[in-house]
Amino acid sequence: MFRMMFSTLAAVVLLAGCSQPAVAEFSVRAVFSDREASIILKYYRGHVSQQSRAGKGRKSLPPGIAKNLRRGKPMPPGIAKQVLPAGLIDLLPPVPRGFERVVLDGRVLLVEIATQVIHDVLEDAVFR
Repeated sequence: MFRMMFSTLAAVVLLAGCSQPAVAEFSVRAVFSDREASIILKYYRGHVSQQSRAGKGRKSLPPGIAKNLRRGKPMPPGIAKQVLPAGLIDLLPPVPRGFERVVLDGRVLLVEIATQVIHDVLEDAVFR
């Protein structure tokens, strides 16, 4: 009886210890490819004059919020993000399932939709 309880307890402990790495094993690593980054930067460089006119009067994010726009950090709550222009979306390959590309404070972000965690950032992609 004792041996049976001990082996059951050992199995539960072993399974509990194994369950944690299995979850981490399935985490998704999504980043902008070199091709995507090149397309995005070329697109915005080609539309500098149009972007500068459209961006006049827009304020930057507060420094504390702006410095948190990086990989692994969640999107700031209540901050208005913009979708990429339709012409740019047509040039890019499809975004990975469960992710979206957004523009925020001159940066293009790759964000996981469910958690709002930032997976990649293209700094100074959008000229203001």
